[in-house]
Amino acid sequence: METLVALMPLILMFAVMWFFLIRPAQKRQKATQKMQNEIQRGDKIVTIGGLHGTVDAVDDATVFVKCADGSRLQFERAAIGRVLDN
Repeated sequence: METLVALMPLILMFAVMWFFLIRPAQKRQKATQKMQNEIQRGDKIVTIGGLHGTVDAVDDATVFVKCADGSRLQFERAAIGRVLDN
C-alpha cells in the first residue's frame, strides 16, 4: 500500500504529461498525415520550406508542384506543410 502511495505522484505526473504534451502532438501528427494523403491535383499548397505552388500531379510518395514561374518541382509528400483554402 505504501509503495502505491509513493508512486502516486509519478503516475499523476505521467498522466498530466500525457494529456498536455503527448496527446496533442499525436493529434497534430494524424491531422498532418491525413492532409498529406488527401492532396489532389489543383490544390494550392505551401511546402515546409515556404514554397508556394499548385499541385500538378500526385504519385504514391511524391507530389509535383507547379510554381508561379511555370517550373515543375518534385517533392516528397512529407514536405507539404499545408493546403491553402481558396
